[in-house]
Amino acid sequence: MDLNTIWFLLIGVLIIGYAVLDGFDLGVGILSLFSRSEHERRVYLNAIGPVWDGNEVWLLTGGGALFAAFPIVYATVFSSFYLALMLVVAALIARAVSFEFRGKLEGPGWRKLWDWCFGLGSLIAGLLYGVAVGNVIRGIPIDESGNFTGSFLGLLNPYAILVGLVSLAMFTMQGAAYMCLKAEGEHLERMRRWTQGGWLAFVVLYLVATIASIFVAPHAFDGVLGNPLFWILLLVLLAAAAYLPLASRAARYGRAFLASSLTIIALVGLVAVGMFPRLVPSSTDLAHSLTIYNAASTPRTQMAMLIITLIGMPLVMAYTAYIYRVFKGKVVLTEESY
Repeated sequence: MDLNTIWFLLIGVLIIGYAVLDGFDLGVGILSLFSRSEHERRVYLNAIGPVWDGNEVWLLTGGGALFAAFPIVYATVFSSFYLALMLVVAALIARAVSFEFRGKLEGPGWRKLWDWCFGLGSLIAGLLYGVAVGNVIRGIPIDESGNFTGSFLGLLNPYAILVGLVSLAMFTMQGAAYMCLKAEGEHLERMRRWTQGGWLAFVVLYLVATIASIFVAPHAFDGVLGNPLFWILLLVLLAAAAYLPLASRAARYGRAFLASSLTIIALVGLVAVGMFPRLVPSSTDLAHSLTIYNAASTPRTQMAMLIITLIGMPLVMAYTAYIYRVFKGKVVLTEESY
C-alpha cells in the first residue's frame, strides 16, 4: 500500500466521519421544519447545540486533507462546483447563526425567521452534498489538462439530483434515529415514525439510484465484483439497513442509530470502492480522469502531512467521544438552553 492509497483511505474516513456525525445534524434541521410547537423547536436546537460545530470539523479536515494530498483534485472540484459550494456555504452560515440569533430578541416573527434559516439551511446543504457526490460518481467534463469545461446548470442533471434526494432521505433517517435518543413522549413516537419513513424513502431512492448508476456511471462497477471488500461492505449495508426498522419498532433506539450509521458507512465505502483509483472521473474521456496518482502532491508533502494527521486525528476522535459522553441522554431545557 503506497502513500497515495493511504491518503485515499484517510480522506474516505474523514468523509465517513462527516457523513455520520453532521448527517444527523442536517437531519435534525430538516425535521425541525415539521415541528409542532415552540418546545419541540427548542428540543431540536438543543439536541445538536453542543456538538454540531465539532461535527463540522470533519468537513474542514477533509477539505484540508484533500488540498494536502491531492491539490489538483481540490482545485478542479472547488472551481467546478464554485457556485454550488457558495450556496452550501451560505446555507451552513444561515444554519449556524440561527443558534445564536434566535433567542436574542423576543417575538414569534424573529424566532420564526431563524427557525426557517435552521431548517432550510440544513435541507439545502444536505441536498447539494448529494448533488455534488452524484456529479463526481457520474463524472464531470474535464479536459486533458484537468480543466473543467462544463457549466453550473450542467451539474444539475437528473442523476445528480437523484443522488441528492438519496442523501436527503439518508440524513433525515439519521437525524430521526438520533432524535429518538433525545426526545420524549409524543415527540419521541413521531421521531420513531420518521425514522421508519426516512428508512423507506432511502431504500427506494437508493435502489433507483443504483439502477441508474449502472447506465449513467458504468465505470463505477468496473472490477468491483472481484473485490472482496465490495462484498463485505454490501453485506454490512444490507444487514444494517434491514435491522434498522426492526430495532426502531422494538424501541431499541441506540441500536437503530448504530444501524443507520453503519448504513451510511457502508454506502460511502461502496462508492469509494467503485471510484478507486479515480478521484474525479472525466465524463469527456475517462483517460482524462483525476486519479490518486496523476493528481497527487509530492511524496515528501504526503509523508509530512501524514505524520501531522496521525497525531491530530486521534485527538479529534478523543474530543468527539468525550463531548458525546458528556452530553448523552435526553434533552433537558433550562434558562441557558437555546
